[in-house]
Amino acid sequence: MEAAIDRNILAINAKADRRSRAGYALSTLAVLFLLMDGIMKLFKPSFVVSGTVELGYSESVIIPLGIVLTACTILYIVPRTAVLGAILLTGYLGGAVATHVRVGAGAFPVLFPVVFGAILWGGLYLRDSRIAELLPFRAQNSK
Repeated sequence: MEAAIDRNILAINAKADRRSRAGYALSTLAVLFLLMDGIMKLFKPSFVVSGTVELGYSESVIIPLGIVLTACTILYIVPRTAVLGAILLTGYLGGAVATHVRVGAGAFPVLFPVVFGAILWGGLYLRDSRIAELLPFRAQNSK
């Protein structure tokens, strides 16, 4: 009986470990992309400036956007502030959606930030059990 319980505990721990690793993998991909984007805004290469101006923003907003994006991403990286970071990044990505809708961009530029937000929250959901408790995406067992 005790051996069966030990096997069940090991199986549950292995499942939680796989889930956590998948969450960190998703989060790492998102963080690398966001940090690259934020840091590039701080250095303002010509393609960043031209892309921002084409979207209807002045060049003077690029560095502040880079600071905001990098700061929100750092909040997302730190486990204690990850939820706040995810909330702030969701707002940032919502602004990206609004910008692309406003300029009449195609489906990909509009949907990319939405999918990216889902990746952010999916990574957090898989690596933080508190988020999984708030959003129970599993079937409830009926008794």
